Amino acid sequence: MKLFAGLEGIVKSEAPLAPYTWFGIGGPAQYLVEPSRADQLAEVLRRCRENELPTYLLGGGANLLVDDAGVRGAVIKLSGEEFCSVRFESGSIIAGAGADLSKMVLRTVREGLSGMECLTGIPGSVGGAVRMNAGGAFGDIGSVVESVELMDTDGVAFSRSRGDLVFGYRSTNITSKVILGAQFRLAEDDPHRILSQVKQIWIYKKNTQPLGTRNAGCIFKNARGTSAGALIDKAALKGHRFGGAHVSDKHANFILADDGTRASDVLKLINLIRETVYKKFEIYLEMELEVW
Repeated sequence: MKLFAGLEGIVKSEAPLAPYTWFGIGGPAQYLVEPSRADQLAEVLRRCRENELPTYLLGGGANLLVDDAGVRGAVIKLSGEEFCSVRFESGSIIAGAGADLSKMVLRTVREGLSGMECLTGIPGSVGGAVRMNAGGAFGDIGSVVESVELMDTDGVAFSRSRGDLVFGYRSTNITSKVILGAQFRLAEDDPHRILSQVKQIWIYKKNTQPLGTRNAGCIFKNARGTSAGALIDKAALKGHRFGGAHVSDKHANFILADDGTRASDVLKLINLIRETVYKKFEIYLEMELEVW
């Protein structure tokens, strides 16, 4: 812990990461760092850079698989109040990267602000959602991002406005190590109409996705105008299993984890799916899931 002398209160060694992920599997982090203030975060980033220690940002753990051997380096989780705040200012939201995405969407409904309904049912943190331009058939978060607050590996904070940002399918041009927060521009609307839209999207997802199970959302990105789930389904892989990991019968682009599942089970199943889909359709599925 010499590396983090003076910061012992926010650092844990060999800390289990499984409880922080939706899969609930995987090994420990060499260091788990949970700064409560931006100055602490900046100091951690500087020390890691100076000592060539790899850094990882842990959001809501909804799109993440941690290897059974764990992660060597510093895993940083922005769980302090400063990083999880959400406030409303004249038609916009200013949210910290650690804020819960689902809770923020529900708050926009109560405030009569429209624009985030498309994110209904998508778990995770605001920072992670911006980083990967989270969304689905109903739209994505990039369409309402006004600006983002960032921090580089020297611990220097800076901002980027909408004109500097490019949002693509499950991607952005943000290369900075840390997203501190973002501002979203929404439109005033009737709360009842917004709530009705949210309910419709929720019902659709409940009927088509394995909600309430241990999964990490969609495993693969869609390819060539074809949904990855449809390709996996056509490859007759629904229900296929490796150890405790199996392909969902409800939506083939979801892998579910039973008790006792190992990360290696999930990875073997991912490789099988990729190989089978490529052999049948000559389409290589690109991962949406992040693997540490």
